[in-house]
Amino acid sequence: MPTELPARVRQLLARQGHVITRAQAIQLGLDPCVIRNRERYGHWQRLEAGVYAEFTGAPEREAEIWAALLRAGPSAALSHWTAAERHGLSDRSRPAIHVTVPIARHPARWTAIPGVIVHRSRSLERAVHPAMSPPCTRVEDTVLDLIEASASFEEAYDWICRAIGRRRTTAARIRDVMAARPRMRWRADLELALGDAGEVLSVLERRYVRYVERPHGLPSATRQARVWHGTGNRYLDNLYDEYRACVEIDGAAAHPADEQWRDKDRDRWNSVHQKIDTIRIGVLGLRTREAQCAMAAEVAAWLSGRGPATGHPCGREGCPVP
Repeated sequence: MPTELPARVRQLLARQGHVITRAQAIQLGLDPCVIRNRERYGHWQRLEAGVYAEFTGAPEREAEIWAALLRAGPSAALSHWTAAERHGLSDRSRPAIHVTVPIARHPARWTAIPGVIVHRSRSLERAVHPAMSPPCTRVEDTVLDLIEASASFEEAYDWICRAIGRRRTTAARIRDVMAARPRMRWRADLELALGDAGEVLSVLERRYVRYVERPHGLPSATRQARVWHGTGNRYLDNLYDEYRACVEIDGAAAHPADEQWRDKDRDRWNSVHQKIDTIRIGVLGLRTREAQCAMAAEVAAWLSGRGPATGHPCGREGCPVP
């Protein structure tokens, strides 16, 4: 048995996490007998059917990922939670490896791959990142895939906030990719969360006044109230002056992390120097009637702890405002 592998085989192994398929090795000039002998004598180990690693011992995550992709065949790409791991959207890796293959490929071939979950897509070629190795869906497609798999809109919204807050993409890019998908869960709410900052805040501010403050009999706030903020004037969304309290509307999904930190700095200044405390309400708190009623109950309780405040149920069954 030769001790040296052909140069092209060594190069491919280095690019693929030291994993190679039998077909690749033969195509690059390795004799099938050499492959059998390397496995027989323990120089190589089989990770999947027709997929070998050039080392012994337990494979690391990178080798497992390459083995899953190579087993799934040409055009396969990492997706969903595994792609989120590669893009830095997830703080922990899941044991299962998620790959996506073109929808034309018959699914029966992958039903027996242990630890691998295979998805099928009609537009995988467009969704794959042009430069990542191993192949992986783009950040925007990864986020939208995870939204489709989310159990709730709250979970879906969290993926958007992670991707934008960690500066992996922008709201505009996610919105553009979403527009190319004919079917999308929670499309209207996602478009609101991903809209231009001014548009998002305008819609949310109207929802707060129309569905939280007025129908629940809360005190009427001063809109866009001007206050002094260290080096100049700042404007507060909803200032309850007699309570020294402010409700700020926050379209956090469409804002990068540094803008959110500036908001927090402003809140701290108002609390220390203006004696105005602030609570922030975002898309989730204003999305549904139930959420709006729950937010009204929180604001009513908050204001009543700072002075005499009015409030009443809006008429919806189960409204929690006392």
